[in-house]
Amino acid sequence: MGFTSRVAACGYFGVVRVRSDLPDLPAAKVKTMLRGLPAAHGYRVSVKPLRYRDRPHLSAWTDFDAREIVLQVPRPFFPFGEVVAHAAKRRPGKGLRFIWITEGVTFRTYRQVLRFLYLHEWMHWYLKERLGKTSRAETACDRFALRNFRRRTVTESDAAMALVHR
Repeated sequence: MGFTSRVAACGYFGVVRVRSDLPDLPAAKVKTMLRGLPAAHGYRVSVKPLRYRDRPHLSAWTDFDAREIVLQVPRPFFPFGEVVAHAAKRRPGKGLRFIWITEGVTFRTYRQVLRFLYLHEWMHWYLKERLGKTSRAETACDRFALRNFRRRTVTESDAAMALVHR
């Protein structure tokens, strides 16, 4: 049984519908954790459990047909680390070869996981719905989420800055 709440993810960005399938993480609590982040207008945010075999990891997706962003929270939850590839540098030589630029991140709380996943998926939404581009820019989405998930307030101008790799 899911819990649904209509919440303002950020005062001046509008209203987002939130649904949680986790009894210990109701929609109102998710709303509080996502406060200050830009809203994906017209999309519902769903929080679901992620049951893993060996170790916790990040998992989320955007269903553009259903107009839904799904965030999966590892169950049971323990602090865990994830290597995030946020840029690529071309290697000299024949063909297209790259060196991935990565950063290790330790997720200690539900809040950190939800904010990182939401920002990553929101960037996919922004690329498709706002800019009319393909939403398959994984490194740009990871770069945006990595730079911003710990910040109190995030705006669309932060998303535009993430599209420019420094």
